[in-house]
Amino acid sequence: MRWGRQLMIHATALVDPAAKIGADVSIGAYSVIGPDVEIGDRTTIGPHVVIEGATRIGRDNRIFQFASLGAEPQDKKFHGEHSELVIGDRNVIREFVTFNRGTAEGGGATRIGDDNWIMAYVHIAHDCHVGNHVVFANNATLAGHVEVGDYAILGGFTGIHQFCKIGAHAFTGMGSLINADVPPFVIVAGPYAKPRGINSEGLKRRGFDAARIAAIKRAYRTVYVAGTPLAQAREKLAEQARDSADVADLLDFIERSERSLAR
Repeated sequence: MRWGRQLMIHATALVDPAAKIGADVSIGAYSVIGPDVEIGDRTTIGPHVVIEGATRIGRDNRIFQFASLGAEPQDKKFHGEHSELVIGDRNVIREFVTFNRGTAEGGGATRIGDDNWIMAYVHIAHDCHVGNHVVFANNATLAGHVEVGDYAILGGFTGIHQFCKIGAHAFTGMGSLINADVPPFVIVAGPYAKPRGINSEGLKRRGFDAARIAAIKRAYRTVYVAGTPLAQAREKLAEQARDSADVADLLDFIERSERSLAR
């Protein structure tokens, strides 16, 4: 199908007739669009991009050259069952990025939210769930089943082990290797990354006032500086959460963690 008023599809692009293309979509030279692909209005696809599988892309995205979206998951347990890749609106997806579809065991979908900035060579594996307003610097890599919360920032060459969770507003330093859950607001860095404080500067930029940041700092000290066992730290966080929704979010993340925390 061809939807819309002004489709700008280069003569060398291969767009399957069954693909659903929205209004004012641009598709560059030598790009390949498969039959189960849906592309929303005003999305721009650069040259040499491959979009395949059951892939749904929202509106106003910018996808740069040589990206590969919706390929089969790199999982030996995958045997061709239906799965999909779902991408939201207003994302910037730079060169050589790879997003894989989900698997049946992981819920059947890899999901990317809205307003994300995904730099070159980023890999997002099967069954990952990425929120909104995240920044992934060059070569950040997610293994399967990783969750990344809103406004998180992953430094270049960050590598995240499968099933890990990265909380909202978290920050990883360049070259971080992460094999445990990173709570909201926390900065981690280094090989087998360790906590290095909270993301104060990022919180200020997003409108957090001094009182909110102070409450988050107290919570961080409770978990990471006081030296108390995690069970006791959780009890103290529960008291602090009565006066702070942000601390309540932090506590909820810890309660839901199925892996060890980065500590």
